[in-house]
Amino acid sequence: MGKAPICTWICFLTLVFSHLELSEEADVIGAEGSISDGETLVSSLETFELGFFSPGKSRNRYLGIWYKSSPGAVVWVANRNNPIAEGKGVLTLSDTGNLLLNQTNTVVWSTNVSGAGNPMAQLLHTGNLVLKDNKSMPESYLWQSFEYPSDTLLPGMKIGWNLKTGEERYLTSWTSADDPSLGSFTYRLDKNGLPQLFIDRGSVKRYRTGPWNGIGFGGVPAVPNLFFKPIVISNENEVYHTYEPASKSITMRLWLNQSSYLQRLIWEQKSNEWDVLYSAPFDKCGSYGSCGVNSICSSRRADACECIKGFISKSQESKNCVRESPLDCQKGEGFTRLDGVKVPDLLKIELNESLNPTGCEAECLKNCSCTAYANVNVSEGRTGCLMWFGDLFDITEVSDMYRGEDVFVRLSASGLGMNTSYTRSRLFYDIYLE
Repeated sequence: MGKAPICTWICFLTLVFSHLELSEEADVIGAEGSISDGETLVSSLETFELGFFSPGKSRNRYLGIWYKSSPGAVVWVANRNNPIAEGKGVLTLSDTGNLLLNQTNTVVWSTNVSGAGNPMAQLLHTGNLVLKDNKSMPESYLWQSFEYPSDTLLPGMKIGWNLKTGEERYLTSWTSADDPSLGSFTYRLDKNGLPQLFIDRGSVKRYRTGPWNGIGFGGVPAVPNLFFKPIVISNENEVYHTYEPASKSITMRLWLNQSSYLQRLIWEQKSNEWDVLYSAPFDKCGSYGSCGVNSICSSRRADACECIKGFISKSQESKNCVRESPLDCQKGEGFTRLDGVKVPDLLKIELNESLNPTGCEAECLKNCSCTAYANVNVSEGRTGCLMWFGDLFDITEVSDMYRGEDVFVRLSASGLGMNTSYTRSRLFYDIYLE
């Protein structure tokens, strides 16, 4: 009787340590190890799972990573364009130090990196599948899935550019809910001028944020402090965008769906569902260039498009606007202010971080080709003078929560004083220069 409690404790501790050992190994594939269809890796904290799946109504098999609590939320796919159509796949860590996805002795996908002496693959709690040399470089990665995004941006993942190699990382939508192959839409960071984010279809832009201002992107709801922190890093080696949740209790993903919408989703534990924090484009003015050049889109108006003051419609059939009076670079030219807008696209611009607002205005007036300027935040605590040349495109009126900027559009002296049928609104204020 006296020995029973001792045995009970020994048995209990044995079970606990056995469980811990299994848990530690549940996220790892060792050298020459493998997982077959029907088996999975589970990350620590049991957040993510890696294994084989069939999307939607498809019978094809793919190797992917998904949320363990929400298997339908697939965040990464290895063999997007090379499905396993028949039979079952096997993921193997070869003796050369590469992950190989095989179907009946045919390799359909691999990591294709230089081999490691003591290779190990691990599914991290972040959702990142990493390949490393567990002996010589245990803290550095030979390969990682975060460097090959699918249609989902997880916290800590990057989209942007390696400025040394020219390599770009971006999201690509699925073709359909049944087919994760490369779809029509991409979500990427434009590194020219100030960083902006775009949804593209091929070479055609579908949606654009405003530029990065050190805190967030213009034209995007200013809700990050409550749920997440957007981050942009720009240096001589790389420029990229990522984000991190406001707290560890928040589970979040950014998903580019097959219909070209970008959705920021938060996991609601009580209902076991994904709640949509926001979806972009946000409204009828969200589509890129919906109102043509030299005009402003406002979702508050029944007729969303309106020419900037001093401009008129080019024709009844066109959404483009042209100047009523051309610029002549003469004394008396000035500016009309667009108040609280997503700034025009950065098509032909110059950025001067040494000029204050007065200097920015004067610099634009000195250059006869300068058509508009704005004093913008370029990073936290730093401002700059942004000048546009040529037509202005994709301007949107936004509310205060969408981080609008004031843009000053250049007009001729006669354009500033001209009486037109234009209806004045809160957007426009004239600035006359001597």
